[in-house]
Amino acid sequence: MALPRTADDPIDEERLDELVGMAVNELGAAYYAPLVVIGDRLGLYEALADGGPLSPDELAERTDTVDPYVAEWLAAGAAGGYVTFDPETGRYSLTPEQAALLADEDSPAFIAGGFQGLRGYQKNLSAIEADFRAGEGLGWHEHDEDVCHGTERFYRPGYSTNLVDEWIPALDGMDERLRAGARVADVGCGHGASTIIMAEAYPDSAFVAIDYHEGSIEVARERAEDAGVADRISFEVATAKEYDGADYDLVMMFDAYHDMGDPVGVAAHVRETLGDDGVWMLVEPNARDRIEDNLNPVGRAFYCASTLACVPNSLAQGGDPVLGAQAGEARLREVITEGGFTQVRRAAETPFNLVLEARP
Repeated sequence: MALPRTADDPIDEERLDELVGMAVNELGAAYYAPLVVIGDRLGLYEALADGGPLSPDELAERTDTVDPYVAEWLAAGAAGGYVTFDPETGRYSLTPEQAALLADEDSPAFIAGGFQGLRGYQKNLSAIEADFRAGEGLGWHEHDEDVCHGTERFYRPGYSTNLVDEWIPALDGMDERLRAGARVADVGCGHGASTIIMAEAYPDSAFVAIDYHEGSIEVARERAEDAGVADRISFEVATAKEYDGADYDLVMMFDAYHDMGDPVGVAAHVRETLGDDGVWMLVEPNARDRIEDNLNPVGRAFYCASTLACVPNSLAQGGDPVLGAQAGEARLREVITEGGFTQVRRAAETPFNLVLEARP
């Protein structure tokens, strides 16, 4: 067992140098985060992917921006490895991999939405700091709109890639039921990305998109109209403990359950609204059960987001218990079964997602 360090203990200079180097790298990454949002909004990545290699003035001309800003923006991206610089020509470009990450919104690797969400969280830092002492919460609806839009853009590529092709077939018999025509509730639907993907894939099924945030439901309605599936989706503004309906064949929750203030009560309500052979599919961050097994880059990202958004939202709704984004399968299973479910199994997973199938 290691003894606690005292003020008289000598500093390991080599270890200190490592920490300083790590902190400088983190500081550069933190400064680059808002530049990702700027590049995404101004179309700089997209223009570079479509027309590169380009000099700073050429990229500025293509995007109706100003050369000095673009020159620094490009150099910052190249220093971080997000943009490629050719010193012989003075031009910049994106590799196919860099383009997939930052320029192609349909790519499963697209991550710019995560940076947009981070920008939204940062606008409430003072309130979250105060809540550290007060123990109060901050609901999703109280965040800047960048949080909702960024969250949708961050998760949607993974849903587009996996939901219909991998996750639904992993639920015993569900693909066939949906093709024949099933009743489905998407609880905590946000802007409706998951509902729309399902409605497009299963035109004979009927869907209800449910979220407690009226603004998100309004966006979801618009998105469904644009996608041509509004006739298959109805919308409801309600919490996960109070939504209407019964005899659902499938209830879905995507990266939302751990945010809820009364997860046991939510599980009990889902149990009441399912049909006799109904299924509850939960998609959650893929975390291990022990903290030490989550101390990695993915775990860090989710712990940070959980501190800024998930835990505050849970506390705003009562927080009993507060799960957090890294709850882990064992803790999720415990809460789900306490809510009345007798069968819970891991149906599928990706490096970022854990897909659970719960049955009464």
